[in-house]
Amino acid sequence: MSDPLVGRLPDLLAHRLDGQHAIVTGGGRGIGRAGALALAARGAGVTVVARTRPELEETAAAVAELGRAAHVAVADVTDPDAVEAAVEAAFGQGSASICVNAAGLNRPGPTAQLDLADWDAVIDTNLRGTFLVARAVGRRLLEARRPGRIVNISSQMGSVGYPGRAAYCASKHAVNGLTKALAVEWARDGVTVNAVAPTFVETPMTAPMFADEEFREDVLRRLPAGRIGTVDDVVGAVAFLASSAAALITGHTLLVDGGWVAW
Repeated sequence: MSDPLVGRLPDLLAHRLDGQHAIVTGGGRGIGRAGALALAARGAGVTVVARTRPELEETAAAVAELGRAAHVAVADVTDPDAVEAAVEAAFGQGSASICVNAAGLNRPGPTAQLDLADWDAVIDTNLRGTFLVARAVGRRLLEARRPGRIVNISSQMGSVGYPGRAAYCASKHAVNGLTKALAVEWARDGVTVNAVAPTFVETPMTAPMFADEEFREDVLRRLPAGRIGTVDDVVGAVAFLASSAAALITGHTLLVDGGWVAW
């Protein structure tokens, strides 16, 4: 008699998400866009959320090219009413069970001169936004008695410090703590909550930073892998944590950092 595991290996190895629907914040660019496409490539329909409709429409068109359902919800993740409306729209697709919190913001600068408005903007987007979306998704999953996967995009800066990034480091340390708290609260309901923590990745948000050659050289000096990350390096971890292959993983922050934190 053949081992029953053998028949399931293709799905386990591919991290298939057929028949599921995902909500992805920050879905218009960077890691959010790449994550939406990675989930769609594995079979999931996707609702992408961000503040800028044209970028969302481009992502949705790319998802549709993969043969998956694609929906757009324009929303600011710091606005509770907008978040509720976006999440409700995603759950209206009938099979929403995956959430990727990829909306993020960074405003680096010397802490002694950091404008309070910049501090508030980073904390509001990275922490408040993650909380609001996770809460809205988690509530609906619990009410429907439906298992689900929530994946928060954190950062290696949630484990270390770096000059000129007090707000960003504080927000990402807090995201890691929030991830653990939600994980232990919702585990018995079958809702896993994990985080992916990338190193510096080439995205529209980081492009102005890497225009500074001194900064780029400092980042490369600190990276044992010897290169800056790409969105392709990150989305495999996102897809894995969103899949049934990660069913017993919760409260974990998966570093995709080229060895930065191990240094």
